Amino acid sequence: MFVKRFFEEKLAQTSYLIGCAAAREAIVVDPNRDVEQYMRAAEEERARITQVTETHIHADFLSGSRELAARTGATLSLSDEGDAAWKYAFAGDAGARLLRTGDRITVGNIWLEAVHTPGHTPEHLTFLITDGAAANEPIAAATGDFIFVGDVGRPDLLERAAKITGTMEAGARTLYESLQRFAERPDWLQIWPGHGAGSACGKSISDIPQSTLGYERRFNWAFRVRDERDFAERVLAGQPDPPTYFAQMKRLNRDGPPILHGFRRPPERDLPALAIALSSGALVIDTRTPDEFAVGHVAGTINIPLDHGFSTWAGWLIPYDADIFLLVGERAPQAIDTAVRDLALIGLDRVAGYFDAGVIDAWAAAGRPIRTIPQIGPGDLREALANDGVTLIDVRNTNEWRAGRIARARHVPLGQLRDRFAEIPRTRPVVIHCASGTRSSIGASLLDRHGISAINLHGGFNEWFRAGLPVETD
Repeated sequence: MFVKRFFEEKLAQTSYLIGCAAAREAIVVDPNRDVEQYMRAAEEERARITQVTETHIHADFLSGSRELAARTGATLSLSDEGDAAWKYAFAGDAGARLLRTGDRITVGNIWLEAVHTPGHTPEHLTFLITDGAAANEPIAAATGDFIFVGDVGRPDLLERAAKITGTMEAGARTLYESLQRFAERPDWLQIWPGHGAGSACGKSISDIPQSTLGYERRFNWAFRVRDERDFAERVLAGQPDPPTYFAQMKRLNRDGPPILHGFRRPPERDLPALAIALSSGALVIDTRTPDEFAVGHVAGTINIPLDHGFSTWAGWLIPYDADIFLLVGERAPQAIDTAVRDLALIGLDRVAGYFDAGVIDAWAAAGRPIRTIPQIGPGDLREALANDGVTLIDVRNTNEWRAGRIARARHVPLGQLRDRFAEIPRTRPVVIHCASGTRSSIGASLLDRHGISAINLHGGFNEWFRAGLPVETD
């Protein structure tokens, strides 16, 4: 048996290519939309992808299962567990095989046994993986969003993201029951999870890529809780706010993700096209660093830096029913290809064109407005707050806010900012901050686009804390 793990860092998402060396056949579990990476890996192993499957209807990325099966001719296998509201609606059209507990997928001498492990979602499956050439018991479990290293999948997404009311408490209790049943399996069973640290599908996921069931039973908090009610309270408490795009992902992954046939670079646009895009209200996303954006940017553009958080913040802030234009800095062709891929991983496919950063100088030379984001240091901010001279907006998440905050700050998480502009007073200068400066740059650009000029706290809350200035906590 051979195994290749794929980790999509910006989404903290994991998928697996598992193959039989003797039969030269392979299966992919939980593929994302970059399906060519799995095809290349299989080719390197001189194997054919004959099976494709996934553990559940994902919320945090757009599944590549349908496209990978279509492009390789592989059999697509999908869960038939759960309630009627969350079945794979496209399964029939895709010719998918429907799986229930106990069903097997065979790849040469390897088989994957489906085990229904509901809680994170009603239809969730875990796959027990057996290398039949060497053993008659499973070596590992592909657990998807059921068991992570150090944590378990959150059971509140159907309610908080997909707006299916009354499901998260029941999901928490169901998750507890699934864990109790699964805990009876052998200590040596390896755990191959679907996410790592940084995913919004859990609140304390470890960076360690895999584990064993015995280790998790000893050190994962979820296995040490012996009361169902206590477990439900603990698993629901402190979960991060789900990005707004999760609801769109759930719907598309249920109804059928569009097939891309590969990522395509959009056309480069010129200065007149930028003027037309902005005057029509189109979204122009400036992907440069916060420092570059602060020094000078085209008025009306939104800063979402092309870094590890790009996909997530794009999903929070970009509507799915509008064309997108991208402005990229150095290494334009490479940067635009990266941005297009990152957006496609969460289903944002409407990239209508891109602009090289040189368009900013041309914009200024044409006499059009260039904006900057003024900066303020912690000492000056403290003095301004003491004199009631500014309104301070903290755009960090709720858990960060509760752990420590600047007195007199107003809390408006970045993902909610575009819906809460009316709450921001305009009688005093507005200062905005996050932990270090990236999210506050995004927030400042959103405010500026809507007529509210903002000053950025340089270095963010981290710099305030390092300066030894006072902090409030819950």
